[in-house]
Amino acid sequence: MSDQIVTRFAPSPTGHLHLGHAYAALFAEAAARETGGRFLLRIEDIDGSRARPEFEQAILEDLTWLGLSWETPVRRQSDHLADYRKALERLRDLEIVYPCFCTRAEIRSEIARSPSAPQGPDGPLYPGICKNLGESERARRQVEGASFALRLNVEKALLTLGEQAGHIFWNEADSDAQPVNASLHGDVVIARKDIPTSYHLAVTVDDALQGITLVTRGLDLKPATHIHRLLQELLQLPPPRYHHHRLIADEAGQRLATRDKAKSLRTLRDQGMTPEDVRRAVGIPVK
Repeated sequence: MSDQIVTRFAPSPTGHLHLGHAYAALFAEAAARETGGRFLLRIEDIDGSRARPEFEQAILEDLTWLGLSWETPVRRQSDHLADYRKALERLRDLEIVYPCFCTRAEIRSEIARSPSAPQGPDGPLYPGICKNLGESERARRQVEGASFALRLNVEKALLTLGEQAGHIFWNEADSDAQPVNASLHGDVVIARKDIPTSYHLAVTVDDALQGITLVTRGLDLKPATHIHRLLQELLQLPPPRYHHHRLIADEAGQRLATRDKAKSLRTLRDQGMTPEDVRRAVGIPVK
């Protein structure tokens, strides 16, 4: 078995890269380089309402400026919907997927009526409003054109796996094997009416198809590994190892985020920052 690591950096083209992105990309590339392995770039653009070609081009320019190189062609998720559709059909065949017609407002209202609603890493879990709808009612709503998301029925998924469900782990760098709590996120959305995937399903399929052996990403995404490992078991995909690294914070100690208008790499570049300065700023050794 080869000891060469295959890593990836997988940004979404919904804004410009900031120092947190730079650290994630440099960290992944360094992990691969240390073993003479491969560093891949993936563009996660399934959010058609926010993804922009100009941001994708900016990502390529910023990473090149940092001194990174990657294999081509770059995998762009929007070009591979057939791969996600195939995985989704596998989950449908297992009868562990159901349509959810709830609006966000309806979900919030239902949760508000239950002060003891179960909590997950991202807040209250989906309360299961549509989980037990009859097949005829589901079919009627879909025929009428109602919007819906497809959720994974985690309870049925675990029953499908049988005894195996209690023995799912992942290998975390510099740590003991991590046990999976498949119910941590509740019945997550894995696809929508207009697109046959979600972040959770797409990233699971992509990592397997691209032969990723080490997933490096921020600690904020560590909880997502529980659902990704469950999907890997259900789809019979090989699990990679994981390394969830520290997050880059601003002067106030807040994690850098595009939605919070963190200062972009191109702004820092225009202000005179060099790639070497970026490496020093995020704690990556200068080449």
